[in-house]
Amino acid sequence: VLAGPSCGQLLADMGADVIKIEPPDGDENRRWPPFDASGASCNFDSVNRGKRSLAVDLKSTQGQQIVHALAERADVLLLSFLPRTAAKLGLDSAVLTARNRRLIVCEVTGYGAAGPMKERPGYDLMMQAFAGAMSMTGVEGEPPVRTGLSFIDMATGLAAYGAVLTALMARATTGRGTVVRTSLLETGVALLGYHAVAWLGTGVEPKREGSGVWHLVPYQAFQCSDDYVLVGAPNEAAWQRLCAALDLPALAADPRFTSNADRVTHRGVLVPLLAARFAERDAAHWVAQLEAHRVAVAPINRIGQVLSHPQVLANDMVVEAGPARLVGTPFKLGEGGGVAPTPPARLSQDADAILRDELGLDADTIAALRTDGVIP
Repeated sequence: VLAGPSCGQLLADMGADVIKIEPPDGDENRRWPPFDASGASCNFDSVNRGKRSLAVDLKSTQGQQIVHALAERADVLLLSFLPRTAAKLGLDSAVLTARNRRLIVCEVTGYGAAGPMKERPGYDLMMQAFAGAMSMTGVEGEPPVRTGLSFIDMATGLAAYGAVLTALMARATTGRGTVVRTSLLETGVALLGYHAVAWLGTGVEPKREGSGVWHLVPYQAFQCSDDYVLVGAPNEAAWQRLCAALDLPALAADPRFTSNADRVTHRGVLVPLLAARFAERDAAHWVAQLEAHRVAVAPINRIGQVLSHPQVLANDMVVEAGPARLVGTPFKLGEGGGVAPTPPARLSQDADAILRDELGLDADTIAALRTDGVIP
C-alpha cells in the first residue's frame, strides 16, 4: 500500500520507467480518504507519481502471461505479495528470475520471507505494535499510542530502494539479477536502533515518557503561555546554556542537576521547575531566547506550518507533478534525478500504450483482453 509504491516512486523520480500493476478494481489505497477536488486519494497520490498504470486480473492465465512478458523485459520487479499468494499468481521469484537472468525481484512483505509468520499480512500500525515502537510511545500508565506517521511503511520503501540499487550495482559486475527481500518487520526492528542494543547489552527496556525520552533530561516539550516548544539539553555544556537562557542560575549551580545522570535521577523535581519557567512567556520568545544561547529548540509545527516554512521550501520538499502538489524526495543528487514530472495515473490509463509498445499487441488483441475481463 505504501512501502512498495514509495520505493517505485523514488525510482521514477530518479528516472526509471515504472509501470504500476494493479488489480482490475485498483490499489486499495485509491479508496482511502482524504480525497482532493478531482476525487483522487491523497494517500494514493503520495506514493505513486511518475508511474504508468496497467490493471490486470492476475487470477487469469492471460493476466499472468502479461506480467511475465513485462518481467522478461524489465530490470526490476517490486513484488508486494505474500509468498503463498505470489506463487499462486505465477509470480514466484524463482520462476521470474529463471525467465530473465538479469531481473532483480524485490519482495516487500509484512513479517519477512522466513519463519512461522511469513504468510501473515501486515500494515504499518500492526508493525508499530509487533516490532515494539508502541511500547515506548505515549505516557506511562496510559493506553498505547500510535506514532502519527506511517514511518515503518515509508522507511521500508527507503530500504527497498537501497536494496534495489545495491542489486543493480552488483548486476553491473556479475551480469546476473537476484532476489532482494524487505519487510515491515525487519525495518521496524532495525529502527529500534539503540533501544534494541541497550536491551541486548543490559536488559533495559525503554520507558514511555510522552514527548521526552527516558534517558535524557531535559529533552522534551514544554508548554509556554500560548503553545509548546521542544527543548533539548542532553549534555552539561548545553544544560548551562539553557539555564542562562532561562535566567535560572540557581538551577545551574544545583548539585542535583549537574550531570545528565543527576537530572535523570531528579527528573520529577527538575521538569516542574522548568515547566513553570516556560509557562511565563510565549513560544516565540523562548525559541528566540534559546536559539540566541545555542540551545537545541524547535516549535512543534503543524503540517500546514511545515509545508509553508521557507526552510522546507528552500530544500524543494514541496514539488509539483502536473497539477498535483506533492512531497519532494529525501535526498538530492548534484547531477540527475529530481522529481518525476507526471502526476499519479488514473487506474489503467496507460494499458493500451503499455500492451502495444512494450509487448507488441495489436488493437484487436487488446480489445479481446478487455472483453475477457483480463484488463478493465
